[in-house]
Amino acid sequence: MRTSAAAALTGAAAVLALTGCSGLSFQDDICAGGEYPVMTVGATGSACVKDGEKVPEGYTRYPEGKVPQKVDDEWDVYWRTHTVDKEGNVIDAPEAG
Repeated sequence: MRTSAAAALTGAAAVLALTGCSGLSFQDDICAGGEYPVMTVGATGSACVKDGEKVPEGYTRYPEGKVPQKVDDEWDVYWRTHTVDKEGNVIDAPEAG
C-alpha cells in the first residue's frame, strides 16, 4: 500500500512539474546579464544599456531603490504610470495620446 501511494505521489509531482502547475512562477528579467535598465526622461519608455556604457541622451537611470528587475514586478508596474522630469523629480507620466 505504501509503495503504490508513494508511486502515486511521485507521478502527481511529475505531472505538476511538467505542466507548469508547480506553484512556481517565472518572470523575465528587464535586461539581460551585463546590462542595466534606463528610462526615458518625461515619458514611460525604457531601454537596456551595456554595463560600462553611458546613459544615452534622453534617458536617465532609475532612482535608487526603484529599479525594475523583472517584467511585471512592483517597479516595472509603477513606472508605467510615472516618469522622471528633466530635474530628476518623479512625476505622473503624461497620458498617451
